[in-house]
Amino acid sequence: MNAQTYKIRAARRALDFVRPGMRLGLGTGSTARSFVDLLAERVAAGFEVLCVPTSQATRSQAQQLHIPLTTLDETPALDLTIDGADEIAPDLSLVKGGGGALLCEKIVAAASARMIVIAEESKLVATLGRFPLPIEVVAFGLAATRRAIEAAALGAGCRGHVQLRQSEGGQAFVTDCGHLILDAAFDRIEQPAVLAAALAAVPGVVEHGLFVGLARVAVLAGPAGVRIVERS
Repeated sequence: MNAQTYKIRAARRALDFVRPGMRLGLGTGSTARSFVDLLAERVAAGFEVLCVPTSQATRSQAQQLHIPLTTLDETPALDLTIDGADEIAPDLSLVKGGGGALLCEKIVAAASARMIVIAEESKLVATLGRFPLPIEVVAFGLAATRRAIEAAALGAGCRGHVQLRQSEGGQAFVTDCGHLILDAAFDRIEQPAVLAAALAAVPGVVEHGLFVGLARVAVLAGPAGVRIVERS
């Protein structure tokens, strides 16, 4: 079986956590996209939910599938967010933002009573950091912000190359919120909470892709089947 099959299996299992009438956050990325497709099948059969998408891509997908949508301004408290991740630590700390939606993903997750992360089993790692950490920044003072990020990361025990993300056309990647992304290849993030605090204190950093203390449950699919990991 390929990775997409596992993503679909994880997404299908996550549907078991969704109850009629829930206010639901919809994540961004390939695994979250599978979840939205499956949720739409239930909605078409009469299942009632009200959803907040975390990106323009997810909003467009959900609208095309006729999933009822709202915003955090209209519905500021959500019951559940279901989203994917680029890396998952044993304590369910996450690296997210490979798709560029980390700011809205974190806002929606923080507004939810519970966050469930869905992924293929290979995303579970002993130590975060092999996947480059996305850091969303403003364009003004980019070089100075990058230097400050490198210094803050070094103080948190992380050293590595920080580079500007580019789109397929060779231009700087711009997020839905109009910001840039720096991808930091730290290799190992031994203390995610320490690094998260250090990055949050850098002027010019809007948000970073370390999700610490947000995910309560991980639904992981692999060759041996689907398993549930809960944060103690």
